[in-house]
Amino acid sequence: MITFDTIQEAHDRIRPYIHRTAVLTNQTINDWAGAELFFKCENFQKIGAFKARGGLNAVLQVAQNKEGNAITTHSSGNHAQAVAFAARQVGMPAYIVMPRTAPQVKKEAVLGYGADVIECEPTLEAREAGVREVIARTGAVLVHPFDDDRVIAGQATAAKELIEDAGKDRLFDVILAPVGGGGLLSGTALITHYMSPTTRVIAGEPEGAADAILSFQSGCVEKAPYINTIADGLMTSLSERTLAIIRAHVTDILTVSDAEIIAAMRLIWERMKIIIEPSCAVPLAVVLKHKDQFAGQKIGIILTGGNVDLGKLPF
Repeated sequence: MITFDTIQEAHDRIRPYIHRTAVLTNQTINDWAGAELFFKCENFQKIGAFKARGGLNAVLQVAQNKEGNAITTHSSGNHAQAVAFAARQVGMPAYIVMPRTAPQVKKEAVLGYGADVIECEPTLEAREAGVREVIARTGAVLVHPFDDDRVIAGQATAAKELIEDAGKDRLFDVILAPVGGGGLLSGTALITHYMSPTTRVIAGEPEGAADAILSFQSGCVEKAPYINTIADGLMTSLSERTLAIIRAHVTDILTVSDAEIIAAMRLIWERMKIIIEPSCAVPLAVVLKHKDQFAGQKIGIILTGGNVDLGKLPF
């Protein structure tokens, strides 16, 4: 079980290696949304994404417990960078299996942290097979992108900081996060349950990778009817572990189209003057799509990352 103490210990463990990222507001976006929005800017985090938190918490424990001499994972990008970055901090080699279609900027970042990149076909089966081959060849320890309590506890520290910075007298009505494999959403839901139990946690998901909403409704891990979305970081399905936490502590999952994601992404670029990636824009797209549902409320939004291939901007 991931308790409040588990998350606090994770926060203490990773604190020397991460930024306590800013929480920003924008009056124009508030006016358009009809709500008071607070953006937790994990696009300013080490490696450019919240994933540094979970990757560090897991890898630091692998090193401390002497579980192995190398690290491996599979990821389309941000978790790959997080594990490569964390492995460098503890002086361990890292072998990262990445889909050949992953953004080049993310592959180059992984290589820049000193990790080996093993490319595979863009399917979960190919990614998992690649990791099995790495483990058989090197004996590396797997740090899963989301199906790992240590990773979930690390990801929870983003919402923990957001709630702390809001103050006890100004609790959020809602906290929104995007959902792919569910690591961030699970951690966000748990720490919100512990620190601000009256706050609802709602997830945003692309229509073109809508497995989590089906799993949330059925209680079983489902696959998306089709995969076709600009939000490349949210193409992964939930695990039994993340689904159980999400069903226990998340209020709802709402979907948005790619056009709505791009519009929200552009709005943040233009009005807040900060770089975010498409997956990061999903929660704002949810608020703008469902204005009546969020009108007049205080809303925390986790901006998950800013690792964009600038040669492939959608606007």
